[in-house]
Amino acid sequence: MSEFNAKKRKNLISEVSGKKFDVVVIGGGITGSGIALDAASRGLNVLVLEKKDFAFGTSSRSTKLVHGGLRYLKNLEFDLVHEVGRERAIVHHNAMHIVIPAKMLLPIIKGGTLGRFTTAIALAVYDFLAGVKKEERKKMLSRKETINIEPLLESDKLRAGALYFEYKTDDSRLTIEVMKKAIDYGAKAINYAQVTDFIYEDGHVVGVKVKDTTDNSDFEVYGHYIVNATGIWIDELRKKDNSLFGKRLHITKGIHIVVPHERLPINHSLYFDVGDGRMVFAIPRYDKVYIGTTDTDYKGDLDNPDITKSDVDYLINAVKFIFPSVELTYNDIISAWSGLRPLIHQDGKSPSELSRRDEIFVSASGLISIAGGKLTGYRVMAKKVVDLIRGLMIKNKGVDIGKCKTQNIKLSGGEFNFEYDPKMMMDYADSKYDEAKQTGISVSDFKVLFYRYGTNIDHVINLAYEFYNHTKDTDTAWLYAQLAYAIENEMTWTLTDFFMRRTNLIYFWPEKIDPVLDKAADFMAQELKWTQNQKKAYIEEMIHEIEKTKNWKNN
Repeated sequence: MSEFNAKKRKNLISEVSGKKFDVVVIGGGITGSGIALDAASRGLNVLVLEKKDFAFGTSSRSTKLVHGGLRYLKNLEFDLVHEVGRERAIVHHNAMHIVIPAKMLLPIIKGGTLGRFTTAIALAVYDFLAGVKKEERKKMLSRKETINIEPLLESDKLRAGALYFEYKTDDSRLTIEVMKKAIDYGAKAINYAQVTDFIYEDGHVVGVKVKDTTDNSDFEVYGHYIVNATGIWIDELRKKDNSLFGKRLHITKGIHIVVPHERLPINHSLYFDVGDGRMVFAIPRYDKVYIGTTDTDYKGDLDNPDITKSDVDYLINAVKFIFPSVELTYNDIISAWSGLRPLIHQDGKSPSELSRRDEIFVSASGLISIAGGKLTGYRVMAKKVVDLIRGLMIKNKGVDIGKCKTQNIKLSGGEFNFEYDPKMMMDYADSKYDEAKQTGISVSDFKVLFYRYGTNIDHVINLAYEFYNHTKDTDTAWLYAQLAYAIENEMTWTLTDFFMRRTNLIYFWPEKIDPVLDKAADFMAQELKWTQNQKKAYIEEMIHEIEKTKNWKNN
């Protein structure tokens, strides 16, 4: 039985309560997950505490790209481009099912941010610094060639185009796969475990007080090193530690909207000018296209960033600017999401000018906080934190835990026995479909699941057969199979955990949720022994989250 099983959650809390770990990581986003994997793979005893669900914050609300860093050239951050380009290749190699290369088209327009010559130079520098593979290097296109491959771009604005590669991902699934691999190395992780205070001895932080928010019970855990990897909530914990001074976070908000592909029938992912000096992405994903992101200062509720009609209008107007023939309306929007970026404040700079670099702060109490950063660089951020701990252990204890190993650790679901090749991936997926098709699942539905679970699809197929033999209903069998897998192997506790962060249905297929919501609630309630009050609350929470994707605030 998996150590990441929600059925064992209360037993796990009893097991860790009062215990001392080498490292206690606060925050279960991509940074905290990465730190857990790095530290556990070097032999440290690690506990991760997450106040909501894993990937609850920024790590499930990004543009869902593992960037090569082209946008950082604008601010002349050449070393950052080099770093994230290298890291993109590593993350792709270690998680081929959820980090997938895709051609990105950059239209060059009259009066745009980049002209044809400057685009060619920028992409050449990008290819060099990012170490881009030969077959993925940039290709400059004439106006005619650009229109031939993307007819929707035809307008008086268009001058030329450029093709380069970015890597699509599912940010919340990437976070979960990193955490699952950390669990394989012996780390422990608990969601809905909110750190309420620090415990000190002689002015040094030695532990944390924790509330299990599923039943409001309290417990304490201790650690030689306490790491604050809470993303947008970092300064809240620094304040609790009385160490919030000097540099601090600058929170910015970005939203994305999702529309049917037939309403924006593009053939490629696009990165385009919007006429105000900013750039926006439009990215096909199965039968949908999502568009984003905005970039505005934010000072509201960190747990529930809002979406305003002006945010949505900005993206609708951006689409109209680059695609004059497309008339998107509010009614075309299937869903929207809002995410916050934990940038480091720099006086006098606008949100889009702020650096995406990360930085580590060590307080007088010994609390280690890591701020800033980006999805692509999660592994390097984790390495910096664990290298810091390594140095302290050598200095204080004479113990050396060795160097980072995560460059060569394939993530959960990414344990393929071949190097990435689109045809080989399709052949592998086809072979798995041959095993699954007798349950009645369609090729298109199975494709979505294959790229969701990777090599773990075998486990889900086996569960689907069990439920199919019992129910004789394809849709119910696969719903139950995914729920069972998510509960037993991904610490899934609520309906929102499942429909938002384990499957992304709420953003891309929200119409599929309502018909199965009660059935999913009944299944989870039975498996997790929810009380009637919990069941009612989790259903209401799910309905509220769905409403948030469509009901936007007036400005």
